[in-house]
Amino acid sequence: MRLRKIQNTPVAVTELGFGASVIGNLYRVTPSFDAAAAIDAAWGAGIRYFDTAPHYGLGLSERRLGAALQVRPREEYVISSKVGRLLVPNEQPCGVDTEGFVVRDDLRRQWDFSRDGVLRSIEHTLRRTGLDRLDVVYLHDPDDHWQQAAEEAMPALADLRDQGVIGAIGVGMNQSAMPARFLRETAADVVMLAGRYTLLDQSALDDVLPAAQELGKSVVAVGVFNSGLLSRDRPRPGMKYDYRDASTDLVERAQAIADVCEQHGTTLPAAAIAFPYTHPCVVNVTLGMRTAEQVERNAELHRRPVPAALWERLRAEGLIRADVLSLDSGAS
Repeated sequence: MRLRKIQNTPVAVTELGFGASVIGNLYRVTPSFDAAAAIDAAWGAGIRYFDTAPHYGLGLSERRLGAALQVRPREEYVISSKVGRLLVPNEQPCGVDTEGFVVRDDLRRQWDFSRDGVLRSIEHTLRRTGLDRLDVVYLHDPDDHWQQAAEEAMPALADLRDQGVIGAIGVGMNQSAMPARFLRETAADVVMLAGRYTLLDQSALDDVLPAAQELGKSVVAVGVFNSGLLSRDRPRPGMKYDYRDASTDLVERAQAIADVCEQHGTTLPAAAIAFPYTHPCVVNVTLGMRTAEQVERNAELHRRPVPAALWERLRAEGLIRADVLSLDSGAS
């Protein structure tokens, strides 16, 4: 699978990445066998970029991913995790986590973007994964913590990067305005952008993508299916958009895009995976994958050629923004 370099860093990632949030029992239990099989399938498909976080299953995702990667040559893959939510003992557990993961809540998350919090979080992640280093570290959802994240956490990561301990540093968020500030005002190399540069939402063209292009920095696109609405050939009512039931207008727009995809010999989910590569600063699309079957399907979708004429047609029909660049998708 083709590699793309995070600009101005030594880190190169495969075009497709494995998002490990779901193997942390997001929304429902994922048996350990299925999680291991999904990682094995990702490796077999040529995926060599894996992303996790302490938040995902209160450390379960990190433990499962680390166990699977420990047996593989360390120089052959890139792993990222995140800081900002320390896991600490939960003094008042109620039995099950309340933030979407089906795991025991013996631990709880504690926001901490201090320098000490960053160092402790990385140390704990290395302990949970059993790995010797992280290649990329992101600040995780610092929406309400700009000052501490920008003035303490990012400089701490920059020191580790400059010492060669980490290869690249950045921020992962569901919005695009604040990540643009991180690119412009801090030492961040890369943004993990969730759901803001997709076939249904190109708001990143207003801020983070111009900043990345101007400054020679990179973007990893996640949430490209917008929580599900773009994940099937034929969208239907009741599917999710950004974690909520999609409105009638959004379903109809997704159906219209699906029609154009079909006319160009491709499918809506294949186009959803290929679309972020219309922008030159996007180096990777990472997908959450729970089973080997999901991995194999997404890898096949990524391999399918998506004609550049599709983007031109979608622009002409007003189904995507007129300022979407008319580059080849870059799918391999």
